[in-house]
Amino acid sequence: MTLPPEAPAAHDDVDPDIRRFVVAMNRGYAQFPDFATLPLPQRRAAAEVVRTPWRSGGPVMASTLETKIAGCRARIHYPSRSDAPQPALLYIHGGGWTLFSIDTHDRLMREYAARAGMVVIGIDYSLSPEARYPVALDEIVQAHRDLRARAGELGILVQAIAIGGDSAGANLAVAASLRLRDGGEPLPAAMLLNYGAFDPAPTASYVRYDGPDYMLTVAEMDGFWRNYAGEPATLDDPLIAPLRADLAGLPPAFLAIPECDILADSSRAMAERLAAAGGAVDMRVYPGATHSFLEAVSISVLADKALDDAARWLVATVRAAAA
Repeated sequence: MTLPPEAPAAHDDVDPDIRRFVVAMNRGYAQFPDFATLPLPQRRAAAEVVRTPWRSGGPVMASTLETKIAGCRARIHYPSRSDAPQPALLYIHGGGWTLFSIDTHDRLMREYAARAGMVVIGIDYSLSPEARYPVALDEIVQAHRDLRARAGELGILVQAIAIGGDSAGANLAVAASLRLRDGGEPLPAAMLLNYGAFDPAPTASYVRYDGPDYMLTVAEMDGFWRNYAGEPATLDDPLIAPLRADLAGLPPAFLAIPECDILADSSRAMAERLAAAGGAVDMRVYPGATHSFLEAVSISVLADKALDDAARWLVATVRAAAA
């Protein structure tokens, strides 16, 4: 993808390629000057349009299966042909539980599939506020169960199914692991957590990185929490705000944390609490990165590095689980 170079201000703390990505995204949304007041179906459609250039291109899969899992539309990417069962990643897209889809995140899923040599499954869980908590969480938990039950049919290795996602998707990945743990069910082999939303409480990074120059605003995030949780008191539920949960006994976790993100402090706190609970944690902070920076992989060396870091970790961690 070719974009015109941007001349950032001398004090700009965002990586130059990521800055070009942010500027392009903001220009995309500027096509819809009334975006914030559009009815939700039109907002979702507009977001799909804006994201189209960033989901295009990238790795070509050996095959892709469109199916249903847990009653939801799902897409399964196979990076190579194999007669043997392959490790898999259930990837949960972000968008504040309100926006986006397996289409907006298709390239990201294909990047993980190609780089880690894993089958990647995306699921279009029910969005809020039409379907508030715990609907999406119930669907993700059931999707994990269904993948295990259908592992032979789908060509995946039952003991090597990781779970992951970005932003709200990372939240759902941790919450699903908590639900499975508490139910005494088999856990995912690993958790891939990209710039996760783990607690609605404001932090210093909320103040420092608020605004469209950093992709995600505090007002947007607060609205997303309201959409998902409904009543304010529900935000205290540790399956909505997993930073408040007992995190013992969860799978190994990789956290990709953009430095310039309102959620950066929450992600750091999640890494610290997982480690304090005895978990295996690999936390990577990417200087100059913003929320959603992985979607900039077509123009960003930093996003490319972060995807490679996660892929190497997935290969090592999931192989260990399969051994």
